[in-house]
Amino acid sequence: MDGWIIGGGIAAIALYVIVVYNRLVARRNRVRNGWSQIDVQLKRRHDLIPNLVAAVQGYLQHERAILDGVSRARLEAIAAGSVTERAKAETTVTQALRSLFAVAEAYPALRASENMQALQEELSSTENRVGFARQFYNDAVLEYNTARESFPANLVARPLGFVPAELFELQDQTARAAPQVRF
Repeated sequence: MDGWIIGGGIAAIALYVIVVYNRLVARRNRVRNGWSQIDVQLKRRHDLIPNLVAAVQGYLQHERAILDGVSRARLEAIAAGSVTERAKAETTVTQALRSLFAVAEAYPALRASENMQALQEELSSTENRVGFARQFYNDAVLEYNTARESFPANLVARPLGFVPAELFELQDQTARAAPQVRF
């Protein structure tokens, strides 16, 4: 009789560990999927930047430093590794684009260009998509980290290697505002 009780207890603990493990794996996979969605939108953003630079290059010949800054910020963002590094690099991209758009305002022919208007619309749409993807990712991170840290799941999570996920947060408070990209 005692053997059945001990066996039942061990089976209950094993079942609990399996259920918690599977829930943590599902949440960790949501975090990975969320990051993948951000990555897709950031790649789209990075792909638009060379077209934008090419569109304004002829008009902004005297503003070479700004064009170089946008291109350099893009390359740094592409090369960034961790979530924190990526957030910092994307803040730099946003600031560089703001500088570009501020200077471009002084060129009426550039503002009226159909190509520039199309790029502006694409970039604006992409910025919205990045925002939505970031929100989804951060929600998934919050859910995962809460599940990972909650008792008694934390007794299973730590020994099985479930590490905390990082939120994707903008480093610069001014970058939290939506960029104005009107022409």
